[in-house]
Order: sequence, then structure tokens, then C-alpha cells
Amino acid sequence: MGLLTEKDLRKDPIKLFDRWYKAAKASDGIEDASALCLSTIGSDAYPEGRMVLLKEHGPDGFVFYTNFRSIKGKALLARPKAAMTFYWEPLARQVRIVGSVKPVSPAEADEYFRSRPRLSQIGAWASHQSEVLASRSELERRFAFYKKKFDSGQVPRPSHWGGFRLKPRSIEFWQGRPNRLHDRILYRFRGGSWKALRLNP
Repeated sequence: MGLLTEKDLRKDPIKLFDRWYKAAKASDGIEDASALCLSTIGSDAYPEGRMVLLKEHGPDGFVFYTNFRSIKGKALLARPKAAMTFYWEPLARQVRIVGSVKPVSPAEADEYFRSRPRLSQIGAWASHQSEVLASRSELERRFAFYKKKFDSGQVPRPSHWGGFRLKPRSIEFWQGRPNRLHDRILYRFRGGSWKALRLNP
């Protein structure tokens, strides 16, 4: 197991996240370091979690993409607050991020959509994400329809598909240690700057 001491900290937690993220991506035991649990607030005020993939991160926040008509898309548009949880078991590391969200620009969404595999682009048109599906064949028929429709040329991005950027207000780093005496460092953004606090495990 690793350590998380005060000398390891950075004034900006995004830089510490970047260091941990790169280590996770380089780890042979982690299949996809970008996988995270995204938690949103449902219309019934209950939390809802599901796995999504981080596509970009930096000083402006953490970006992921989805169908705006999906359960999570509707939740984020109606209640623009969310939490992200990364867990990299081989490194005994967890990162929890809480903040507000807003859609990325259409230009950003277009650029990312163009980078996706063509069949995934078609899938974004075929899937009425989160809606009840009468049968698997119904989905496959829609996929075949859009595959034929976009047989030649570029597949356009559906207007109901795009990205969200989470702007963090808190980031917690958890490093597993023996005897359950783990390291927990919580960064909070207050008054225009980040402050780091050590928490009991």
C-alpha cells in the first residue's frame, strides 16, 4: 500500500488527482481507470448511482458524456449537482468529488462525438436510453435503420446527446493503509482557494 502524507499534497487538488489518475492508468491491474460511479439526485430526492467514463479533466472540471433524455441526463438538467467516486483497488485508492454540473458547449460535444467509433455514434441515435424497451429486436431494428440512414458520410451528433462538466467544491483522497488506519485528505474550495484537511479514517 502507498502513503498519503502532507509532503505529497499539492495546493491544487486537481494536480494531485492528475498524478493519481496517471498512476491508475499505468497500473496493469486496472482495466479502465476512467470508470467512476456518478451519483445524481432523482426527482424523488433519492440518490441514484451508475458507472460512467471520465473523458476529460483539468482546472475547469471533470467531463463525461450521456444522453440528455436518460435518467441521469434529466436529473442533472433539473438538479445540477453530482458526486463522482473513483476506486482503484490495486492501488488501494479512492477519490470522491462533489460539485455542480453544467452542459459542455455544443462545439465540445461535437468534437468528442466525432472521436467515437462509428457504430457507437449510430448507437447514440438508436438507443432511447432509460426508456422501457419492449424487446431486444426493437433496439436492433432501430440500430439497423440508423446504420442504413447514415450509410455514407459523417454521423451527426443527436441534439439530445452531449456532455456535462462537474466543477468540484470538494475532493477527498483516500489511501488504504494497514489496520484500517487509512489516510484521508479532504480539499474544500472556499473563498476562492482550496484548503486541505486530514480526516480520521
